[in-house]
Amino acid sequence: MKRALITGVNGMDGSHLADLLLDKGYEVYGVERRSSSKNRINTAHLEEAEHFQFLIADMTDQNSLYRALKASSPDEVYNLAAQSFVGSSWSIPQQTSDVNGIGVLRLLEAIREYQQDTGKEIRFYQASTSEMFGQMVENPSKETTPFYPRSPYGVAKLYAYWMVKNYRESHDMFACNGILFNHESERRGIEFVTRKISDGVAQIAKGLEDIIMLGNLESKRDWGYAPDYVEGMWLMLQQDEPDDYVLATGESHSIGDFLEIAFDEIGIEDWKPFVGQDPRFFRPAEVDVLRGDATKAKEKMGWTPKTSFEDLVRKMVRNDLEKYDV
Repeated sequence: MKRALITGVNGMDGSHLADLLLDKGYEVYGVERRSSSKNRINTAHLEEAEHFQFLIADMTDQNSLYRALKASSPDEVYNLAAQSFVGSSWSIPQQTSDVNGIGVLRLLEAIREYQQDTGKEIRFYQASTSEMFGQMVENPSKETTPFYPRSPYGVAKLYAYWMVKNYRESHDMFACNGILFNHESERRGIEFVTRKISDGVAQIAKGLEDIIMLGNLESKRDWGYAPDYVEGMWLMLQQDEPDDYVLATGESHSIGDFLEIAFDEIGIEDWKPFVGQDPRFFRPAEVDVLRGDATKAKEKMGWTPKTSFEDLVRKMVRNDLEKYDV
C-alpha cells in the first residue's frame, strides 16, 4: 500500500485528491494547521475513513513538517497548502510570501533531510499556478512561456516554482511543478468569485438575496473541474522522470459567461439586473486573460480534462441550490 502526505488537505484540491488516492488504495495522511476550530467542511467525510489520518503541521514551521514526514513515511508528498486567495495577497503580502514561497522551501528541506536520514525516496508535487503567467506574454501559455506574475500571490508561487526546479537539479529529487490553470468544484471556498456566483444565484432562486456584488466582469479564465485536475497531479508523480506540466482546458471564458450559465440554471435569461459591481473587488493589477496549453500533459501523461465549462458551472449551482433546500 502506497502512502501519501497531502498538505492543505482541507481545501478544495486537497479533499478531492484525498478521495482519489483513497480510491486508488493509498494510505493517506492529511496535514492541517492547529486551530481552535477545525475547518473540515470539505473533509468531514474523511474523519472515519479507514486509511486516512489527519496530522498537525504548518508551512511556517519546518520542524513540524519533518515530524509529519516521520509520522507518515510517505512515498508521495503533495503540497497544496497555501494562502490561496489572490485578492488577499495585496493585503497580506508578507504572510502570502512566507507560506506560498518560503513555506515550500521549508518543505523541500524537510524532505531532503528526511531522505538523507532514512534513505527513502519521496516523490514531490508542488501546486504551481497559472497566476505566474499573469501578463500572458504568450496566449495560450505553456511550460516554456515566460512568466510575468501580477500579484504577490503569483510572485510567491513563482519563487516556489524555481525552488522546486533547483532542488530537482541540485539534489536529484523527484520534484514536479503542476502549473494548473483555474479549476473549480462544489467545494470551492465562498470567497472565490465562482462560488460567490453559484451561491448567490442559489440564494436569489430561493428568495434570500436580490443581487450579487462582484468586481471585474470582463476578466477571462481557463476554467476546469477540480476532480479532473487532481488526477493530473497524481499522474505527474507516476512518470519515470520528474517534470513540470501545464494543466488546462485550452478555453477561456469571462465572468459574464459564468454568470449567463449560472442564471440559466435557475431559468433567468437576463442576469444583469441581479449583478452589481463593487470597486473593492477589483485587483490593483488585473490579469485580464488566462488560457493554457496542456499539449505536453496530454502527449506525455495521457491527461485531458473530462468536464466541460458548462457542466462545471451547472454542477456548482445545483450543489448550492440543494444546500438551501436542507
